[in-house]
Amino acid sequence: MEKHITLPLTEELAKSLKAGETVYLTGTIYTSRDAGHKRMCESLAKGEPLPFDPTDATIYYVGPTPAKPGQVIGSAGPTTSGRMDAYAPTMMSVGARGMIGKGARLPEVVDAMKKYSGVYFGAIGGAGALLAKCIKKCELIAYEDLGAEALRKLYVEDMPLVVIIDSEGNNLYEEGRAAYLKKNN
Repeated sequence: MEKHITLPLTEELAKSLKAGETVYLTGTIYTSRDAGHKRMCESLAKGEPLPFDPTDATIYYVGPTPAKPGQVIGSAGPTTSGRMDAYAPTMMSVGARGMIGKGARLPEVVDAMKKYSGVYFGAIGGAGALLAKCIKKCELIAYEDLGAEALRKLYVEDMPLVVIIDSEGNNLYEEGRAAYLKKNN
């Protein structure tokens, strides 16, 4: 099934998405990788505010390349999500709900997704130039010293993604593998 969704990723919207669905995402998302996540979680531990309101936010695990003249952003392909697994439950506990990346997630992250109605979207690895075409605005908002890992606010239109893990913990990677094995055994 294919869905066009507009952010923010409210609890109601998150619960309506199911593993395996193709979605076209439109709205504001934030970028961060492990260095940015570490810094945000350290700030939260000190009782300091984050550089953006995490409520119903979607975070894209990406370190984009510099934009060429006339471009909004350079290549913007997903980073391996496991690098953020140590931080994802904390981010969800303060309101972040959507995550975009590639690769498997730890059980602790899936448990947090079920607890906080989170959704993990998969982006196509190796398609950074294609994904960059969906990014219409890019604004550096924090951690400029981190370079590609700085925190950015993006506005995306019809970003093609797949729901890999839904808010109930259904996991396309596991279900797809099981279906394949059943069909071919």
